[in-house]
Order: sequence, then C-alpha cells, then structure tokens
Amino acid sequence: MSRVQDQPDRYGVVTRVLHWGMAILFAAQFLSAAAHWAFPRENAIREALWGYHVTLGITLFPLVLLRGVWGLINLRRRPSHGDDLLGRAATAGHAALYALMVLVPGVRLLAAAGSERGLTYLGMTVFAPRETGIAWMQAPAEWHGELGWILALLVLGHIAMAVGWHHLVKRDGALSRMAG
Repeated sequence: MSRVQDQPDRYGVVTRVLHWGMAILFAAQFLSAAAHWAFPRENAIREALWGYHVTLGITLFPLVLLRGVWGLINLRRRPSHGDDLLGRAATAGHAALYALMVLVPGVRLLAAAGSERGLTYLGMTVFAPRETGIAWMQAPAEWHGELGWILALLVLGHIAMAVGWHHLVKRDGALSRMAG
C-alpha cells in the first residue's frame, strides 16, 4: 500500500499516474483551444484539433474530481510545500489550479444542461435537448474561454516553478518526487 498512497518523501503511484496522465490530456486540450483561436475557420488543422475538445473536456472532468478526492484522502501524507511564504503560495497556486480545473468545464456542463442542444458524450446522452434554453444556466459559460486561458497560464506557472525553481535553482527533489 505504501507505493500506492502518497508519503511525506514522495507521491504515490496513483497520484503520479493521475498527474502525468492528466498533464498529457490538458496539453491536448489547450492545444485544441489554441488552434481554435489561432487558425481561421474552415482550416483542417483547426477542425481536427477542435473536434475532440468537448469529448476531452468531459473525459477530464471526472478525472479532476477523482484526483481531488484522492488528494484529499492523501492530504496528511503528501510531501509538504512548507510553511514559509513560498510554501503558502504553492498551496494557494495548487488550490487555484484545482478550482479552475473544476470551474472551467463546470460552467460549460451547466450551460449544456440548460441548452436547447443538450450534450452527448461518446454517443450517450448526458443532457437531453430542452425545448427552451435556461438563460441563468447558460450565462456563466460566457467565461469558459477566459477561465480556460487563466488555467493554462497557471499550468505554465506550475511547470516553470517545478522545473525552473525546484529542479534547476533549489535542486530540492520536488520534481523527482512527482516523477517517481
């Protein structure tokens, strides 16, 4: 069990698999959003990458929830960020990452639940189409894109701190605790 669960000196296999697996999926998600933004309509690359955006977002949502629950279960065993200012900033940064990982897809799912189009996932109906849309459920989705780009910036900051600060400057092993 000690390899599965987190320990004060390293993250367990479940945490590492969720972290790196989701990192790959989020990279693909951000790539699809960037292509949608950067390329003109009717562009084959844009359409190919954008075509999986919704499916990938729906796939990521339960993984985010699972990762959050797993993190809470292991909270007392996890490596500490420290009690100094940087440690508290790291804790706040991770909390912001988790909050946005829930909020970004959450506002789109809420909008889909209240829309005339509904939502399907891999051929299954998640939300049936409504006869009339529900405006208050759809309104927060206006922030989906902006919140997604804020999440992307936080992820880049997370990477910069892990590689730049912890691995190259402090050489404190933080990156290797997550790498396994």
